[in-house]
Amino acid sequence: MYDRRKGRPQQILVSLVCSCALAYFAYHAVMGKRGLEARSRLIERSRRLEPEIDRLEAARARLEHDVRLLNARDGDLIAELAIEVLGFTPIDSRVIVSSSEPVSSSEAVRVLDHPQASH
Repeated sequence: MYDRRKGRPQQILVSLVCSCALAYFAYHAVMGKRGLEARSRLIERSRRLEPEIDRLEAARARLEHDVRLLNARDGDLIAELAIEVLGFTPIDSRVIVSSSEPVSSSEAVRVLDHPQASH
């Protein structure tokens, strides 16, 4: 017949090994590199970076819009952008330079043909 007392130490050993394995996996499920703690840190970091991501996506959208406008090959549109953004004017244009400081006689004063480029 089967003696239960001989199997008892073996059952305790198996239970102990299973408990240690369970504790090992439970610890790493919570505290490991990909555990719950790491997940909560990543969520917090993404929450802090969300405004910067939104700002960068808006800047990218503006730049993509400008590139699409430049790729349109519309000469008037490109000239208008050059006047507004870069401050360039065509060679035959006259530009008026106004400043709060007095202008010396050696400085050139040009008259602006395009009212949009008055800056």
